Amino acid sequence: MTKYEKLVPPSKGEKVTVKDGKWNIPDNPIVCWVEGDGIGPEISKVMIKIVDAAVEKAYNGKRKFEWFEIFAGDKARELYNPEVTDEELKALSPDEQRMTYLPDDTLQVVRDYHLAIKGPCTTPIGKGFSSINVGIRKSLGLFVCLRPVWHIKGVPAPVKDPDAIDMVIFRENIEDIYAGIEGYPGTKRTQKLIDFLRTEWNVPADSDSLRSSAGISVKPMSPENTKRLVRKAIQYAIDHKKRVVTLCHKGNIMKATEGQFRNWGYEVAIDEFRNQIVTEKELNDKYGGDREKAYADGKILVNDRIMDAMFQQVLLRPREYEVVALPNLNGDYLSDQLAAQVGGLGFAPGANLSNDIFFAEATHGTAPKHAGKNRINPGSITLSACLLLEHMGWNEASEMIKTAVSRAVESKNVTYDIARQLKPTVKPISTSAFGEEIIKNL
Repeated sequence: MTKYEKLVPPSKGEKVTVKDGKWNIPDNPIVCWVEGDGIGPEISKVMIKIVDAAVEKAYNGKRKFEWFEIFAGDKARELYNPEVTDEELKALSPDEQRMTYLPDDTLQVVRDYHLAIKGPCTTPIGKGFSSINVGIRKSLGLFVCLRPVWHIKGVPAPVKDPDAIDMVIFRENIEDIYAGIEGYPGTKRTQKLIDFLRTEWNVPADSDSLRSSAGISVKPMSPENTKRLVRKAIQYAIDHKKRVVTLCHKGNIMKATEGQFRNWGYEVAIDEFRNQIVTEKELNDKYGGDREKAYADGKILVNDRIMDAMFQQVLLRPREYEVVALPNLNGDYLSDQLAAQVGGLGFAPGANLSNDIFFAEATHGTAPKHAGKNRINPGSITLSACLLLEHMGWNEASEMIKTAVSRAVESKNVTYDIARQLKPTVKPISTSAFGEEIIKNL
């Protein structure tokens, strides 16, 4: 058994194993969890109670999670580097900052055990290390951010027909602006880059688009990372009987990056899924533009939309979109907009994954002003646990939780953040009471 610096695996349970893309899930898997900061402790503990109750009920006690707590955020800092002050932290290198809040111990455990879920974590102080979420994704190579979006009955939503939205976002997780290749304004190395662009790329010295006072962020995109994302999205559509995969981009302007994202996406669709997909051009040429005929032939439509148009499409014609693959920044924007259309991040699940790691997470922040008040909705992390269950093939437990959440919301026994949106408003219940309401409805 691997030894860790400060972590001890549970004495019960079995490791999940992954070999050649095949996941072996025992009946008593060890699942890693990060409590999180702010409201994290409250919502994470409620989530665990709900999951344990659902698994117990769905499988008559024949299956069970063995939870393995690991650390990130403030709890990790207290455990691994308690003496470092905020001022000292600012002076550390980006990698030292990362290890303070996201220890190597934690990363190695996730590599070894493959399944994890986390509450929201504090964004560190200082420059260089952008966030724990980004650190996890980059350190573990979690190249997909998975964000399914649908409306839970009873949740107040700002659009007329939130039930029309049933989409799964595949957001690229490693590249784009989030790669963190940045030069701060006024620094010597940023000025060197500006000088290089002016001399080697013929950008005029008096150009308003590249002033000497500018900060610089580099936006890399590669065929390797794009294709593995789109490959996952198309395979998901096949496995879950979805009918449309849409590539979203701003390739009409950023031709060398987002334009190539579009092109590479079509390449992997045609080269690897030729008999299962039809492009929009082929739809028009072979089926006269009739989607239903193509679907009847068992084809998945692969199309693309320019990003600004897509923001309109998901408001005006949401039923036409099912699986959506996007670069990192666009995926961040669209997934949060869609969550808002169905009532907000409080019930928005998410996960980050590679071919051999599945790391679910709450999609909202730490909400420090509500921390310790036992009042915030645990829906996001609970539904993220459903994604984890579905990845394991434990769909019965997942569906049981989803149904129970809907019943709890429709009964209007809800936490403060949902209660205040209802008309007329209702008296809110606590985080823990809402968890018990969900368990009662399993």
